[in-house]
Amino acid sequence: MNEIASQGQLRLAYLRWALVTVPAILFLGFLSGRMANSGYGNRWFDALEKPALMPPGWLFGVAWTILYILMGLAFAIVLHARGAKGRGAAIALFFLQLAMNLAWSPLFFRAHQVDGALLLIVALFAVVALTAALFWRIRRVAGLLLLPYLGWLAFASFLNYEIGRLNPDADTLVAPALKTQL
Repeated sequence: MNEIASQGQLRLAYLRWALVTVPAILFLGFLSGRMANSGYGNRWFDALEKPALMPPGWLFGVAWTILYILMGLAFAIVLHARGAKGRGAAIALFFLQLAMNLAWSPLFFRAHQVDGALLLIVALFAVVALTAALFWRIRRVAGLLLLPYLGWLAFASFLNYEIGRLNPDADTLVAPALKTQL
């Protein structure tokens, strides 16, 4: 069996990866946000003074849905690139950035750690930039699919910084959900 796979077989193999990665990443992102009670409707977040450039709440859901889909597609491309040089490191960095991404909402919205969340998102930006570079080396389109994510992280970092600047007492506005005792 030394046959080379046809283009159709290759597309089908990629599609199988994407059918796993995209829903899994979307679900994990949704779960992180839901468990952290992220966004508008969160008592603490609603009490914060927001920067002038703060988008409406619905935009965050739309943006993150698109970004998680793009992340899942990029990851599927790299998973599908068997034998590619640097693939293992790219996959490891992808998982690291995903864990950091999923940790941001609980840190910011649940624990009310605005400064800690800023440090995390800046580190996340660096790890995603490195991940995008490794993805680019494996398949250029995979690296390109992470560029909107980097753009959004830069904007989110700005919002995080501005919220911290406008609300120096943010951690004391409302008791953090992680510290609330019954």
